[in-house]
Amino acid sequence: MTKNTNPKTAQPITLTLGAVEQLKAIATEQNIPEDHGLRVGVKGGGCAGFSYILGFDVQKEKDEVYEISGIRVFMEKAHAIYLLGMEIDFVSGLNNRGFSFNNPNAKDSCGCGTSFSA
Repeated sequence: MTKNTNPKTAQPITLTLGAVEQLKAIATEQNIPEDHGLRVGVKGGGCAGFSYILGFDVQKEKDEVYEISGIRVFMEKAHAIYLLGMEIDFVSGLNNRGFSFNNPNAKDSCGCGTSFSA
């Protein structure tokens, strides 16, 4: 199994400052190991067809590796068609608190904002 350890410079997604700060805080609080990165992807399911994957994980064979705002990001190449141009933000308001996904590829999304159709 060959792993890509050199991060790509072209970024398929963006992370807002709020998302970066929250992700770094979570990594510190949960003592995420140095060999882990942020996994961003999609999986079938959710009320609109696809659900987002967002969490810390080890690099896998099919992963593309990106360096985005000081965070190593893992994404399967096949997921890029669904995520290209997406912005991940962290919202902390009276009615909503958590990560939000602004995905230009989503034709429709559910009310909770964590699933979409393409």
